[in-house]
Amino acid sequence: MLLTIDVGNTHTVLGLFDGEEIVEHWRVSTDPRRTADEMAVLMQGLMGAHPVLGEDAVDGLAICSTVPSVLHELREVTRRYYGDVPAVLVEPGVKTGVHVLMDNPKEVGADRIVNALAANHLYGGPCIVVDFGTATTFDAVNQRGDYVGGAIAPGIEISVDALGVRGAQLRKIELARPRSVIGKNTVEAMQAGILYGFAGQVDGVVGRMAAELSDDPDDVQVIATGGLAPLVLGEAHSIDEHEPWLTLIGLRLIYERNKTAS
Repeated sequence: MLLTIDVGNTHTVLGLFDGEEIVEHWRVSTDPRRTADEMAVLMQGLMGAHPVLGEDAVDGLAICSTVPSVLHELREVTRRYYGDVPAVLVEPGVKTGVHVLMDNPKEVGADRIVNALAANHLYGGPCIVVDFGTATTFDAVNQRGDYVGGAIAPGIEISVDALGVRGAQLRKIELARPRSVIGKNTVEAMQAGILYGFAGQVDGVVGRMAAELSDDPDDVQVIATGGLAPLVLGEAHSIDEHEPWLTLIGLRLIYERNKTAS
């Protein structure tokens, strides 16, 4: 089975594929201080605790990381603990099949390229990926499957934390849907501002991007992913599809492409 690992700034998502099907997944916190040995214990513990899989189920690894220190340690994990297992780390030189049409392609996060590949594979182009993570990112893919650029906004949790820190009479709140857009108390008012504010932001940015991507913006598929996507799905009218494992699917595709090439 193929173990895919997507390391984000806040969370790390691991998914185990049997062919094209994801059969198990885990979400853990991203800790840049974790050593390679600690990561290996965590990975093997998750798989070893599964009633069927066991820690020896992995026969391939595909990894991308937005945290350089974690990528360094994961490289050591692959060397020390999975030395006999083919491993693909998404970095310069790895074949993705995605042309990056940016001023400096090396600036684009590996996860965004992986998402672009998966979105184009699943839904075709043109399309827009909205990833609700530590930041909310918008990534545009043209008809040919090229990554043409994007936008980055503060993430939902960052905004909630900022309100709690900078607002003298405000506090950190649970991210939940309020009873009404017109809040009847401070908590509901903050929830309404966050939820409907971000939904409006998504619709606004997506609408402008779609108009630039295609003569007919309705032809542009909009795919949501990321841990906080379910919170906004019902309120952002521009989202067409929700694919929670988009990055993991992209990692599987890149692994297959590079394994074949090698």
